[in-house]
Amino acid sequence: MRKLIKNTTLLLVLGMIISCSGSDKKNTTTTQSEDTKILIRTAIAHTQSIERIQEFTATVESEKTNNIAPSNPVRISKIFVEVGDHVAQGQKLVQMDATNLAQLELQIENSKKDFERIDELYKIGGVSKANWDAAKMALDLQVTSYNNLLENTQLVAPISGVITARNYDDGDLFSMGKPVLVIEQITPVKLLINVSEQYYTQVKKGLQADVKLDVYGDEIFKGTISLIHPTLTAATRTFVVEVKLANRDERVRPGMFGRVILNFGKKEGIMISDVAVQKQIGTNEKFAFVIKNGIAERRVVTLGRQNGDMIEVLSGINAGEEVAITSISQLDNGKAVTVKND
Repeated sequence: MRKLIKNTTLLLVLGMIISCSGSDKKNTTTTQSEDTKILIRTAIAHTQSIERIQEFTATVESEKTNNIAPSNPVRISKIFVEVGDHVAQGQKLVQMDATNLAQLELQIENSKKDFERIDELYKIGGVSKANWDAAKMALDLQVTSYNNLLENTQLVAPISGVITARNYDDGDLFSMGKPVLVIEQITPVKLLINVSEQYYTQVKKGLQADVKLDVYGDEIFKGTISLIHPTLTAATRTFVVEVKLANRDERVRPGMFGRVILNFGKKEGIMISDVAVQKQIGTNEKFAFVIKNGIAERRVVTLGRQNGDMIEVLSGINAGEEVAITSISQLDNGKAVTVKND
């Protein structure tokens, strides 16, 4: 009897030990499960009125460019200007060889005398109308040739501007290759930018534009939209806009690299902290994690304008959603998290 009681007691003790051991194992598993959750902080995506400001890059161009050259090969007698010289419209720039011009001038003098003699005879009936017409036409053709040759012998500036290239020296033979001189009008100058079609209805002539030039740092030059091309490029869905700078002090020169800033007014946008956004390595994809019911959800996002430490989200996240802002590198889609914002 004693042996039976002893065995029963032993079984009860073993049962209690096994029961306690199972309970401890369950508590340990629960603790470990809690420990695997990542502790993060979050912020709520919210709407905010933001300025629609876009920046475009462009190279400064002259308002007009003229190549100065005669229409035929001829020797250059004298070039009166150098690169960098300012010239006025109508100013004489180059004297080409005038030998042919002098010969034609003598021919015209003789033709004028012949015509005057025929004209006197015609008045008294000494020659026919056909002879008079032929003499008059011959003289007119010589005068026209003389004027054309004169225009190509004395080269003048068609615009006011700056000499930006001189490709020949005195005595060289112009050979229909490069022009003798290049004149560029740099008051004003212009920049041509490619604007996305989404702004087509907002871009208007006369709209003010800020222009920054790398050579002048953050200094802002005031410009104006002067021309809007009426068609879009199908491949890029952009259209060309011309921005003009008065450039009265001529500090801005063709070839400078510029940034044109256009303000398209204000709109409501969804904003999140910029630290929430990550970039996929090896691609240009941007993403963030939205937290729902303690689970991280990876979202690909399209971003807009930066505003301080906040950035606009054009797509991928809705207003009011909770977005992870810490421990982002440890997160993955479907990962359990613990949010602590205290």
